[in-house]
Amino acid sequence: MCAQIKMTKTISLSDEAYDLLKKRKMGKESFSDAIKRLAVKGKLSEVLDLYPEITDKEYEKSAKDLRKKIDARLKDVGL
Repeated sequence: MCAQIKMTKTISLSDEAYDLLKKRKMGKESFSDAIKRLAVKGKLSEVLDLYPEITDKEYEKSAKDLRKKIDARLKDVGL
């Protein structure tokens, strides 16, 4: 029989990061659940809102570069 043990970790957040996360919590959602949702299942708009310092131009360049890398990998494997 295998027992699952949940460990708690303490992390430090700046006041700004805490406020951003608190605003994105849904209803009675815990901070842990909010982080998991945003990190794993987050909508792109939610993720981008976490980084207001990234301009649209920088995002578009990054997205274009990533698409090129993905296309190259797909070509390498014959897809």
